[in-house]
Amino acid sequence: MSDSSPAPAAPVLDVWCELQCPDCRSALDDLRALRARYGDRLDVRLRHFPLEKHKHAFAAAQAAEEAVEQGQGWPFVEAVLGRVEELDRKGEPFLVEVASELGLDAEEFDTALIDGRHILIVDADQAEGKAIGVTGTPTYVIGGERLDGGKSQEGLRERIQEIADRLLAEQGA
Repeated sequence: MSDSSPAPAAPVLDVWCELQCPDCRSALDDLRALRARYGDRLDVRLRHFPLEKHKHAFAAAQAAEEAVEQGQGWPFVEAVLGRVEELDRKGEPFLVEVASELGLDAEEFDTALIDGRHILIVDADQAEGKAIGVTGTPTYVIGGERLDGGKSQEGLRERIQEIADRLLAEQGA
């Protein structure tokens, strides 16, 4: 008899991030390594937590949601984070420029930033982040444990891997 029960859902790693944050840029290497190591076995989700001190972070979060809708969420996030200083300097036009470079519909990005169609998602993420005690970025949540990378990212990737490995082992994955 074949076992047709659905595979257990992959453990989720929520990454509370903002795209104008230099600390989030330094977290990119960890995120790339985790995504490479686990592939589909770990569901890495970008969650938005724009900080008021970064005036383009809220627009960048909306733009990231538009990139997700156009099927290029992570490439867009990595491209913007890799050039934080340009976002600081150029603001919203830079977000549209990156969309263009990635071959996305830049006009649609521009329209999305004007009509605010992704604001609710960003607001909901931020509210949830505040509710669970996120105060800065990057902050990781996996297996019910919150890890704050805003102060130091030392040892965080290892800790995330320990938790992910434990969760996967518990699933028998």
